[in-house]
Amino acid sequence: GGRGGSDLPEMRARPLSEKRVDVHGFCSPSDFQRSPYLSARGNFASSFRGSTEEGYKAYHADKYDEDKNPNGIINFGTSENKLCFDLMSKRLTQADMNLMEPPLLQYPDWRGHMFLREEVARFLTYYCKAPAPLKAENVIVLNGCGSLFSALATVLCDPGEAVLIATPFYGGITHSVFLYGNVKLVYAYLDSKITGTSTRPFQLTVEKLEKALQDARAEGVTVRALILLNPQNPLGDIYSLSELRDYLEFAKRHELHVIVDEIYMLSVFDESTTFHSVLGMDRLPDPQRTHVMWGITKDFAVSGIRFGTLYTENQDVANAVSSLCYFHGVCGPVQHKVAQLLRDRDWINQVYLRANHARLKAAHTYVTDELKTLGVPFLNRNAGFFVWIDFRKYLRTDTFEEEMLLWRRFLDNKVLLSCGKAFECGEPGWFRIIFADKTHRLQLGMQRIRKVLEEREQEILAEEKQQPCQSDQDGKADSTDEVIFVSRHQEPTSAGNSNLGDLIGLLQQQMRSSDWLQKNTAEQFA
Repeated sequence: GGRGGSDLPEMRARPLSEKRVDVHGFCSPSDFQRSPYLSARGNFASSFRGSTEEGYKAYHADKYDEDKNPNGIINFGTSENKLCFDLMSKRLTQADMNLMEPPLLQYPDWRGHMFLREEVARFLTYYCKAPAPLKAENVIVLNGCGSLFSALATVLCDPGEAVLIATPFYGGITHSVFLYGNVKLVYAYLDSKITGTSTRPFQLTVEKLEKALQDARAEGVTVRALILLNPQNPLGDIYSLSELRDYLEFAKRHELHVIVDEIYMLSVFDESTTFHSVLGMDRLPDPQRTHVMWGITKDFAVSGIRFGTLYTENQDVANAVSSLCYFHGVCGPVQHKVAQLLRDRDWINQVYLRANHARLKAAHTYVTDELKTLGVPFLNRNAGFFVWIDFRKYLRTDTFEEEMLLWRRFLDNKVLLSCGKAFECGEPGWFRIIFADKTHRLQLGMQRIRKVLEEREQEILAEEKQQPCQSDQDGKADSTDEVIFVSRHQEPTSAGNSNLGDLIGLLQQQMRSSDWLQKNTAEQFA
């Protein structure tokens, strides 16, 4: 029956601090209206939404268009690469793409046509730097990684069991694992403070995973798997080989499956940063419980073509997932096009990746330079299409309600961002901005953001002048929290000296920013 619906009263009743192992933040029980036409599960699915859905809907109703709708909404919220349409449309319309053979119009092997799975195995062997050739029989093809998360959650967990994930994380995973499989997420909350073993903001450590796992077990929740996003969305972090090994060893100790999502693998746009795939490791700690996914959506800038792939050595898992592929298949002609694309390594290396990386880097530099000018701290990473930004100083109080008001303020000013709550971030005031867009939209979008921030700053200053004796320091982040290292990911060995340089750079930048000295008084430091 409708087990999905049965969580609602419980979610309402428990205070936020305890909602560690419940799905929260995406469905708003306050506007929950039960439909007589739907099951309990159907009603829950219908109400399962949040700012992500609201913003996406608003954007589709009022899309920015340079000529037809110049005052429309600019979308810096949806993680898409809009920089390579010229290259992809040209490649996908070449003659070799347009094959129409009888097998492509008939039911395929549900795991995907063998010609495509062989191509995927060769592709991943090459780009993941696998120590030995990967095998086509371990490859499964589905219509996107959302379907893959959904299928894996369903075959690895029973209803009510859970998967462990570090927050902040890409919120779509919540929909994928919960709506079909009724599988919950257990959060290991990461934060911006640099303490103990954390040498960078929002650093994932085994200690944090251990704590979240033990807390869940203490509440009687069975955790079956760990999800790792590498490169990480929304942080842009790339895990070092030693970090990956630590996470996989942790999972092995607790007999957890590990689902590794490497969807931004080829979107690392700076030569100084090296991506390590799990499939490139010499020895996996627990190969039967390690499952890697990738797709063309992000790396090839074609989110409208639904294609994702799973690589797993575990044939039991492969068989169970492939039985669900009936619902999530990729149509024959698209399988042919994808195989042709992945096969064309000369074009990928010489033309596409070179141009894509140069364009991503230029767009990232533009947006981060704007943020530096505004004196806004952010995480400076070199992967993915996003920057994780610290807007905490623009919140009147340190609450998610206040974060939501700022998010709406951006939307009212016709720019869609993603707020931290959509990624289950534990600290209010963080936002994700997508920079993989054309220059004119980036310029206009950043102008609109600047306008909101300047207005907000004036309002906060005016309020502080009116109430000089009322200090809101409890709500505000303390001064040490403001110090977010605007730095590249450094390997732990050089962390000590790099952080000092970062800190000096950040302090200089903060002092250049207009109100830094006014806000950070001697009294506050005391």
